[in-house]
Amino acid sequence: MSSVTENGNSTTESQNEEKTYKKTTSSAIKGTIQLGIGYTVGNLTSKPDRDVLMQDFYVVESVFLPREGSNLTPAHHYPDFRFKTYAPLAFRYFRDLFGIRADNYLYSICKEPLIELSNPGASGSLFFLTSDDEFIIKTVEHKEAEFLQKLLPGYYMNLNQNPRTLLPKFYGLYCVHSGGTNIRIVVMNNVLPRAVKMHYMYDLKGSTYKRRASRKERDKTSPTFKDLDFIQDMQEGLYFENEMYTALMKTLQRDCRVLESFKIMDYSLLLGIHVLDQTSKEKDGETSDGRRHGGLKVLYSTAMESIQGTAVASDTENTMGGIPAKTHKGERLLLFMGIIDILQSYRLMKKLEHSWKALVYDGDAVSVHRPNFYADRFLKFMSTKVFKKIQPFRSSPSKRGRNSIPVPKSASQEIVFSTNQERSEGKNDRRSGAMSLTSLNHDGSFHHPDLLTSSPSLFEADSLATTISSSSLYIGDQYQHEDSIHFSRRVEFPSSSTFTLEDSAICLNSEQSTPEVENDDSTSVLDVYLIAT
Repeated sequence: MSSVTENGNSTTESQNEEKTYKKTTSSAIKGTIQLGIGYTVGNLTSKPDRDVLMQDFYVVESVFLPREGSNLTPAHHYPDFRFKTYAPLAFRYFRDLFGIRADNYLYSICKEPLIELSNPGASGSLFFLTSDDEFIIKTVEHKEAEFLQKLLPGYYMNLNQNPRTLLPKFYGLYCVHSGGTNIRIVVMNNVLPRAVKMHYMYDLKGSTYKRRASRKERDKTSPTFKDLDFIQDMQEGLYFENEMYTALMKTLQRDCRVLESFKIMDYSLLLGIHVLDQTSKEKDGETSDGRRHGGLKVLYSTAMESIQGTAVASDTENTMGGIPAKTHKGERLLLFMGIIDILQSYRLMKKLEHSWKALVYDGDAVSVHRPNFYADRFLKFMSTKVFKKIQPFRSSPSKRGRNSIPVPKSASQEIVFSTNQERSEGKNDRRSGAMSLTSLNHDGSFHHPDLLTSSPSLFEADSLATTISSSSLYIGDQYQHEDSIHFSRRVEFPSSSTFTLEDSAICLNSEQSTPEVENDDSTSVLDVYLIAT
């Protein structure tokens, strides 16, 4: 076991040695916690309910519990200690807000011995878990307890506005004074239920400087990895349905803005991943799961209940309070998460720490940073690296067009453009020819030899046929500048430089290939002469 010294440093001791915190054994800490909470919460039930006032956030109640007992306190086998309760009426309101009755609260904490957990962090704090898996009891430093007490009015306002949050739910703040030392503890909701096996656990901050689990942590049975480990292990991220992703990111954004307003930074997202596809192989016990859901029901305590919107699953028993997700390979997951370590404000020491690290390393990569920058970096990391939205497959017409062969499409556009341009030129020429009909002489002759009368004589028809037959000798020399498409279309009706019927031939051949081209008067005139010949 590891021994935690007074300054928070951990040292490796013998396997049978018990953990100590500020020269007090963990068993003594657990016993005094249960005695103190049992007395203070039981005594609080005699006080009538009323609205929380501003001065209630700064009230501190104290009771002395001697070893031999007194008229008001029971006897015990621990050294004499004094137990302090911070803001008892305010925390009673918080417990009522989450549906925690006083008798259930006492039953969870005092009924059975507390379970000691290993500490993955470097703070040196001790963690205890209640037997029903509902509450976590953590030791905190003096500055953290003082900051939480100052935070209570804003915390009270935030919970009234939004009880669905991933921020920690604080149910009590206490202090055990024994042997000249103060051991401050806070009671919170349990983010990772012990009844559900966590196949992977991550502590994510959004920073990269020294954010990899140590070798000692990796050797543990259930290690807690960090940001660089997640990027390496889950390169594609975790995928959610559209509504679930929107609800989760909305909750994270709102919580980060609240923390930013209180100038809080250096917090983490504790993420537990339960792989459903491995559950059938490992066959997790149903009795432990029933213990979790069959006991105390704390409102908004699970990850599913904590996120915003209407994406909360209707059947929480099947999800065990977790948020459904998938990997990029389609593996079904249940995620359990919560924001932890929010009692770090951007004080002078943190500013000096950031300034010193920024001189040696990349200032944007270190964990300690300004609250607004920290919140933006945290949200960016969560929305781009960790949580992603499943993109639904849609067979839209645009996608079908993109999947087609691009080269023929481009070539066809050029051909259509060239054909349309030639049709436009042909129509313009025919319009100019029709307009020149007004330039006839009084005797019926033409100013231009390439225009025909609407009622030709038989002699003119015979002359026309002779000219057409003779003009085929000059097709290769006269129209090499024409497009090859029009040569292939006018093989049977070549034009002449002396008597031009190019416009009529274009109209005739366009009428054969494209039925939508309008019939022109010049085409009818050419048909008359061909019949006459």
